[in-house]
Amino acid sequence: MKARQQIRPVLFCAVVCLLANGASARQEAPVITKPTLFNAPEADVILGALEVFPPDNAWNQIVSGWPVHPNSRNIVASIGNDKPLRYNADMAFILVPPDQKRVEVKITDYAAESDKGPYPVPDQLPIEGWPVWFRRDSGHPNVTLEGVQRDKLNLGGDRHAIVVDPINRMLYEFYGMRRTSSGWQAAQASIFDLRTNKLRPTGWTSADAAGLPIFPAVVRYDELKRGEINHALRVTVRKTRKDFIAPATHYASRLTDENLPRMGERLRLRQDFDASGFSPEVRTILVALKRYGMFVADNGIEWAISVAPDERIPVLHEELRRVKGSDFEVVVPP
Repeated sequence: MKARQQIRPVLFCAVVCLLANGASARQEAPVITKPTLFNAPEADVILGALEVFPPDNAWNQIVSGWPVHPNSRNIVASIGNDKPLRYNADMAFILVPPDQKRVEVKITDYAAESDKGPYPVPDQLPIEGWPVWFRRDSGHPNVTLEGVQRDKLNLGGDRHAIVVDPINRMLYEFYGMRRTSSGWQAAQASIFDLRTNKLRPTGWTSADAAGLPIFPAVVRYDELKRGEINHALRVTVRKTRKDFIAPATHYASRLTDENLPRMGERLRLRQDFDASGFSPEVRTILVALKRYGMFVADNGIEWAISVAPDERIPVLHEELRRVKGSDFEVVVPP
């Protein structure tokens, strides 16, 4: 049980308690009174008490003892045996109170496979990569959040945006999100009820190509500080198969080669991989990859997991690159 943290004025302790994923004791659930960015100490307190999906949900399943897929070797080779594990400091999010004002978002591309609004989108909504990627890696350290929201740098990209209502345990995720002179617009919008195991309709996409939620997979600062990640991660690969497996609901490929991974394919770090020589932060990630694995969630650079773009998280690139594709295996439910 971690030590009690001092709660700033934005929060106060509620009587209701939530069970943190993997925790052995109940914690007082902070009630949020205003939008709170993921990289604030207040967010760490809220996230430490939040149960993300029920304990028996696929994201929370321990797969360290699952059998290896009979075609695991070929599937891993198709992703790249010699390619390194890497990460994207990408998936930012914001926590909102249960009475957050709802606004309309114009859905431009995937309206038929989007959940209807209005949505609790605050003015402070971060876009994928904010703030670390923009301030540290993009070469534009002086860009503002509003500038990123409006894409004033004309960088384009996937522009994922994530809103979490931790009290109602609802999740709102957007793809291609941007702020315009007439309001918010997005290519796709998905809503997930974190209290249930309900999947998206079969064949529907989400903000991720696999139809999966993104937020449950993100490596967060509070987890690395605690030294424990109690959920599966997400990973991107360059080529996927025209197929999916639960909890995925959608594919994004025309390729039918059985040696390619399906959307929702579960990969696990081999149990004999020696994680002892890594920093505490990277070791925490590697232990989670042995215990919970990672889902193939989207097409992109191979072996890339998602880490919150939090300036409090150290740069992990060089250490993660010591892990190679051949250190992973595909697993299936027993």
